[in-house]
Amino acid sequence: MAEVEEVQFNSLADRIAALGKQKNFNPGAEPVRKRPPPPPPPTVKPVVKADDETAVSPPPGPGRPCPPPPPARRDGRPPPPPPPARSSTASRPVPPPLPRRTSTQSGAMVLRRDSNSSEASQQSVLSPFSPGRKSSTLSLKSQEGSRPRSMAPAACDPSNLPPLPPSRRESEAKAKEAKAQRMAMARVPSTPTSPASPPKPTLPPRLPLRPVSKPDVAGSATNVLDQAKKAARKLPPTVIRGFGSSTSTSTSTPAPTKTPVDDDDDAAPPPLPLSSRPSAAEIDAVSTRAVSTQPQQTDCCWICRDWSGPDGVAAQYPRTSLPRNDPVGYLARALCDPFPSYTDKARAIFTWFHHNILYDTEAFFGNNVRHKSVEDTIFTGKAVCQGYAETYKAIANRAGLDCIVVGGHGKGFGHVALKKGQKPPPAKPDGHAWNAVRIDGGDWKLIDACWGAGHISGADQTYTKEFAPEQFTRSNEKFGLRHFPQNPSHQFRSDGRTVSWEEYYRGPSDGEPPVFFTDGHREGIAEDSVSPREREIAVHSGQVIRFQFSKVCEHWTSEKNGLGRAPLLLLSIHGVDGGRDDMVPMESNGFWHWVDVRACDLGAPGQSVEVVQVTQMDGRDARGVTAGEFLAKRGRVGMAWAYVMKWELV
Repeated sequence: MAEVEEVQFNSLADRIAALGKQKNFNPGAEPVRKRPPPPPPPTVKPVVKADDETAVSPPPGPGRPCPPPPPARRDGRPPPPPPPARSSTASRPVPPPLPRRTSTQSGAMVLRRDSNSSEASQQSVLSPFSPGRKSSTLSLKSQEGSRPRSMAPAACDPSNLPPLPPSRRESEAKAKEAKAQRMAMARVPSTPTSPASPPKPTLPPRLPLRPVSKPDVAGSATNVLDQAKKAARKLPPTVIRGFGSSTSTSTSTPAPTKTPVDDDDDAAPPPLPLSSRPSAAEIDAVSTRAVSTQPQQTDCCWICRDWSGPDGVAAQYPRTSLPRNDPVGYLARALCDPFPSYTDKARAIFTWFHHNILYDTEAFFGNNVRHKSVEDTIFTGKAVCQGYAETYKAIANRAGLDCIVVGGHGKGFGHVALKKGQKPPPAKPDGHAWNAVRIDGGDWKLIDACWGAGHISGADQTYTKEFAPEQFTRSNEKFGLRHFPQNPSHQFRSDGRTVSWEEYYRGPSDGEPPVFFTDGHREGIAEDSVSPREREIAVHSGQVIRFQFSKVCEHWTSEKNGLGRAPLLLLSIHGVDGGRDDMVPMESNGFWHWVDVRACDLGAPGQSVEVVQVTQMDGRDARGVTAGEFLAKRGRVGMAWAYVMKWELV
């Protein structure tokens, strides 16, 4: 319902005139008041007799002042007749007495709580402009003669009380326990659900029992054997599992369950198929055939891996036979297309540099090194380390290999090792370049095609073309012993560790390492396994010195690498005070070589101790000579040997 807009008046006279125009307005009539509520019943109820016509009524309440009369109307209409005069309290009719309250009603009544205030008032005021509504005022006062109200305390039952809310300490403890349970459940791996087995086929209905008869025993046995021969079962073909033949599958077929058989079934079991039972020879034949069909696992050792395929392809494409228009693309297709393996592709490119690119010693020693394009490097056949690395990268990228050029420092020609206690120079990783190529498995492999093609002789500053496969097969950790990149992330170590400049320059030993000759690399000796690690050995230390070293890998043998039988290695010493030279054979188990000698027996300060290899004995090749044969012929026949490594005595 919309609200009626209130009329605005400019003066008091206008407001009085508006009041005079209202209907049912009688200035002399007294407004009808609402009857006050009956007073509370007295404590002692009045006794009403039958012959009495009136009852004692309660005294009237206090009188209220009359409101001022409203203003007279000005519209000229006659005023309404005045209301009848109000009679006194005594002349009013007596109200009927209240009905008696029964015991049930009194018990059901809810006692009201006593209030701190002895007076309750309620007043409502209505707008005088609302027709049919009058302002009313209601006032109640407590009387002295009223009955006192009493409130009985409610019965307390502890069992019906609601539980108290948990305290803060209890809430925190419950939250901590719930969190611990959730973490424990998260750590427990969920058991893999096994795939649902296919439904089993329904069995055919069982045949009814045949009447029992007594046939001929011999004839029945013959018939059973004949039926078994005719119904000989065939073995299912063997499953070829390929590379997974040597590994167990993750999900196994569930074992068939036994078919329930009724206990009251007295039928005889079926006869055993004797004709289908394989013999021992057949079992051995099947086992041998299954083993022969399994593919052989590729040897994971790079040193012992057969590189004859990529090395043979690399030798078939000399630089003089390459086309002039696109030599890089031609080499990428010719060297890498025959091999699906990224590792073999990288090896073919690496070996091609040994056959076709020489180190430019004239530009290097003449301080006239200039940058060349990849095509110029291929056609001229000369380059320095930067030219090797850039050309390798160009061919590898055209072949689809991920390859980068890595610049840094190399312990190559002209490097001088630190003396004992000497500090390394400030970091300056420059002067050399090599490559990092991504091989099978996505791993980055560090290679040096420049050092793998040959080396420089320090005496006459000439270049020797000699293949060094260890610059390709050596692990990244061992490769980092002589190569330090400008970008530390290009170390590509398998352990994820980053080697500092000081650690790289100092090396694994505190001081100069022993002199390691080329014959040591040719015989497969690991340079980082040599002990003692320091070049200088104290003669008067009073200790027993162990000289030992190992092969580059446990699979390396002289026979596999085309060198023939293993040579005999000797330790050349000079005796006490250097007055007696001697050759001590070293013991070997095929992988390690070692010998123990007292420090005083090595010689005098200023002399050297060498590991030598017997090359000739009595004019013949000495490979395969044993220690006993050497000791038996020492001093009787002529012998020749080659140096492998050397230490200095101090």
